[in-house]
Amino acid sequence: MSRVGALLLAPGAGADRNQPTLVAVERAVAPLPTARIDFPYRKAGRRAPDKAPVLVQCVRDEAAALVAEAHIRANRLALGGRSMGGRMCSMAVAEGLAARALVLISYPLHPPGRADRLRVEHLPAIDVPCLFVHGTADPFGAPEELTAATATIPGDVTHVWIEGRGHDLKGADAKVASTVADFLRGLR
Repeated sequence: MSRVGALLLAPGAGADRNQPTLVAVERAVAPLPTARIDFPYRKAGRRAPDKAPVLVQCVRDEAAALVAEAHIRANRLALGGRSMGGRMCSMAVAEGLAARALVLISYPLHPPGRADRLRVEHLPAIDVPCLFVHGTADPFGAPEELTAATATIPGDVTHVWIEGRGHDLKGADAKVASTVADFLRGLR
């Protein structure tokens, strides 16, 4: 396995590329080439996210651009992000996008209060190392729910729990960023 050569980060549904967590991660992994992206609906000034196929295609396009810019092979790219952004990256990898690893912060396992609507169909197709950084009080998925769902991932899975934090992981950006940096440095 090769080391990580670049990192692509995608924001959650209600944010843009300047989401504080993503900025903190980029600083923590420096000088690793990093791209924080915006999805098409954000670029167009809309609040409502596009459908998943549009978002996944955006991840593919931005990944190809970063691989070219960083002059690396596609299998050295790590990607992920917060909530919906991380989920779209995981879907792109499950659909065949080459990657070295996934970094999934506050993965939206299901809508709050709707544990019957799991967003896990693609997980068994992910065969790269995955880091899940998640609050123990996240209404989008309790630790035991996320642990059970991610057991279907063939690649190595690492969970880091932020005690007492919800989906926004408020006040934990430094912890999230250092966790991501340590995980990426540990990949060989």
